[in-house]
Amino acid sequence: MKEKRTLSILLADDDEDDRMLFADIVEQIEQSIALNTVDDGEQLIQALTDDGVTLPDVIFLDLNMPNKNGKECLKEIKAHDRLKHLPVIIYSTSAAEKDVREAYNDGATLYIQKPSNIKGLKKTLTEVLSINWKNGQQQFSKESFLLKTVEAFRRLVRAGMTPLSYQFPRPRTSMQ
Repeated sequence: MKEKRTLSILLADDDEDDRMLFADIVEQIEQSIALNTVDDGEQLIQALTDDGVTLPDVIFLDLNMPNKNGKECLKEIKAHDRLKHLPVIIYSTSAAEKDVREAYNDGATLYIQKPSNIKGLKKTLTEVLSINWKNGQQQFSKESFLLKTVEAFRRLVRAGMTPLSYQFPRPRTSMQ
């Protein structure tokens, strides 16, 4: 029998309560997960670029953080040769169209609006962490990039539109 490898997650979120809640939920998920956390963007970039560091399989990134915000971190990660392959899931209270569009265009893999309750968070994290993130960068279509509910995710799975099925094309960026 093949042994399952531990999924390595790095969560960057300045809100201590959100980090603790995320960690509590991850512990409840029946999957082998190693969670590391940082509380601002500077710590995130430092954790990813230290010599000899083992990179995570997936990054959960809050947008609104002190010192270096999530948008700046995402751009820096996607511009770095050693890091650009990493799946970055935006994990934010904001679902503003501008934030979602910018995150998509800057190379985020998925955008999750933080659920408003523990049950919703557990369902969302269970579904998202069921994806095989160890294969590197996955991409959702622009229409399914913002994940507000587990039900929306399940509709995508039923339609065969998961990143496990195929790669969606990235939008072209142009100077308009």
